[in-house]
Amino acid sequence: MDRILTRLAAARREGRPFGITSVCSAHPLVLRAAIRRAVREGGPVLIEATCNQVNHLGGYTGMTPEDFIRFTERIAAEEGLDRARMIFGGDHLGPNPWRKERPEAALKQAELMVEAYVRAGFGKIHLDASMGCAGEPAALDDRTIAERAARLAEISERTAKAIGAPMPLYILGTEVPVPGGADHALEELRPTAPEAARATIAIHREIFSRAGLEDAFSRVIAFVVQPGVEFGSENVIGYRPELATELTALLDEEPQFVFEAHSTDYQTREALTRLVQDGFPILKVGPGLTFALREAAYALDMIASEMVPGYGDRPLAATMEAVMLSAPGDWRAHYHGDETALRLQRHYSYSDRIRYYWNRPEAEKAFEKLLAALRGKTIPETLLHQYLPQFSSAEAGDPRTILIAAIDRVLADYQSACGATP
Repeated sequence: MDRILTRLAAARREGRPFGITSVCSAHPLVLRAAIRRAVREGGPVLIEATCNQVNHLGGYTGMTPEDFIRFTERIAAEEGLDRARMIFGGDHLGPNPWRKERPEAALKQAELMVEAYVRAGFGKIHLDASMGCAGEPAALDDRTIAERAARLAEISERTAKAIGAPMPLYILGTEVPVPGGADHALEELRPTAPEAARATIAIHREIFSRAGLEDAFSRVIAFVVQPGVEFGSENVIGYRPELATELTALLDEEPQFVFEAHSTDYQTREALTRLVQDGFPILKVGPGLTFALREAAYALDMIASEMVPGYGDRPLAATMEAVMLSAPGDWRAHYHGDETALRLQRHYSYSDRIRYYWNRPEAEKAFEKLLAALRGKTIPETLLHQYLPQFSSAEAGDPRTILIAAIDRVLADYQSACGATP
């Protein structure tokens, strides 16, 4: 399956570009939807975990890299997907989760995390050492970033050799703004300047060579740049191909690489298709998938409130509000405004910070209550039309089926944009 990734640059040069969707989520229904689509369509599935979500200390999911792979493999086995068709990636692997610590301490943790990812079987490794740690500027210079990335790559290489694993493929660089979406309204976003991207590539090539990591650099398949797409809490910046023309022309000078596009959530099918055609064939999506999940879950919460005696008045939404208020650390710094604005953002923001709370015991209990309330029930067509008009009564036989179908509608746009895998 790694050959799919190593073919991306050549396919672009040959005038036959194709893409791959990078599913960045740990939610079991999102993973099931992605795996089920791979089974149905016969293609590969690329599933990625981020440094804050999954790491050697557990991350906010409580899973180590090995836990995450085993967890996903169990879902794949249930769905009948051959393990050979699964690609696992680690996203933003670097000191970010420990950036409040001094640089050396944060980098030591990042080294342990990278080692754990490679040892667990992640074959696509995005090294991101771009964020400053305690006592440093928020954004570091290219040389420091490249030196730290090379230090992490050395750990990755050594680990893969020690356990006899296939040597990793690498993604270098980072996007702007920060991972997971901007924390304010966006009006305009310019793509990375070609000279900045050119300098980033050059300094990484130099530093990796100086560190004796030429072989590792030969397995760098992409750099992360800003194509001009992003989402804030309440709006989305759509891709404008004409603004990225000079940036994508750089790929003609650097035939080894393509660009990896982060924060492609909420882009139209047409915009995603142009991104693939223009040189951004790795399309990362995460919050857009859990946003679709939450949207459908809240609609079912309303339906159950209307038709199931004793269910209550939107208990799932009420539970999520209580959970988020009791532990505001994962949303408070990202949302702004008065109490009404904050409440709306907690539940309906494009940034989808609510995704950090679905695995909490109270949330899981409320979610299971919803599924149990509607399981085996026939939702009247008129009620379905009120809250989930995009679904037919034939699709509404099981609440879990509706939730997976809602996620799959987003994935369908990505698959259409990526085209057939050669």
